Amino acid sequence: MNTRTSEAVAGAMRAAIEAAVWAPSVHNTQPWSFGVSGDEICLRADPDRKLHVADPIGRQMLISCGAALFNVRVTLSALGYEPDVRALPDPDRPSLLATVRPRACGEIHEDARMLHAEIPRRRTHRAGFTALPVSDALIEALAAQAGEEGAALMVVRSESAMRVLATLTSAAQEVESQNRAFGLEMTRWSSPPGSSRRDGVPARSYPAAPRRTQPQHFAQRDYTRGQAWGKEDDLPVSVATGLVAVLTTTGDSREDWLAAGQALQRTLLHASAYGVSAAFHTQALEMHDLREFIRRHICEGAFPQMVMRLGFTLDDAGSVRRPSSEVLEEH
Repeated sequence: MNTRTSEAVAGAMRAAIEAAVWAPSVHNTQPWSFGVSGDEICLRADPDRKLHVADPIGRQMLISCGAALFNVRVTLSALGYEPDVRALPDPDRPSLLATVRPRACGEIHEDARMLHAEIPRRRTHRAGFTALPVSDALIEALAAQAGEEGAALMVVRSESAMRVLATLTSAAQEVESQNRAFGLEMTRWSSPPGSSRRDGVPARSYPAAPRRTQPQHFAQRDYTRGQAWGKEDDLPVSVATGLVAVLTTTGDSREDWLAAGQALQRTLLHASAYGVSAAFHTQALEMHDLREFIRRHICEGAFPQMVMRLGFTLDDAGSVRRPSSEVLEEH
């Protein structure tokens, strides 16, 4: 490999890691770190950023890291490299989730370019949507994107199933709000107005007075814990629920969680390219009994990895990320 080629590969790897940090993660915990050695990127889970109360087995942590892995892959593809990925390469090092080597292929995929362009634009939404519906053609395209990564995007069209999911979400939110350990963990990842933190959920990213969504209301996380935080808006009292969907996998192993994260981010970036945002509702999935109920009665036996609402919004939600220098170790 000549010097010019080495510099080009190194630049592509830096760009991939800079893109990776913009992946979505539960409560914006950003539970990842990266290592670079030669022409290899290592993705590791950061257990210090795991939600030990809400996510004791690390399922949501690996989904978050899977989303970061997809950003690495799509960035390399957009720059003309074929990402050579080995997922969970060493059983003796469980925190090592993947290694990626960029292989020159001389071909730039336009789909990869489109998705890559959406990485800094995509934002998690934490409120209701406008009444503008998501088209059937886009729904099919989003399902196809999830399928490319070995997952399934199940759209919840039945009113009764939607009511069940909304009710379980509200019940789980109510239980968690009464649990001191859950509350303390939530507080750790909630930022007050004016905070300079580069992780957690900033106060400007959710409304001060959440509106009820129609036809079904999905409870939002209470990041304020009784504080007068959040941003004011001029939306009507009632806003649309949006399209309700569940991302599922046929298995429930660490490999499946990592794949679910990649499917999630691929779907979200494709949605973002068409102006569609997503709001996440993982409360019920953090309780084993409720998650099992959803698996059996809503998902036909498939394992639910993410419950979300999709729709159009006029709101530009704020977000923060740590710089790549804080998560990167070079050898």
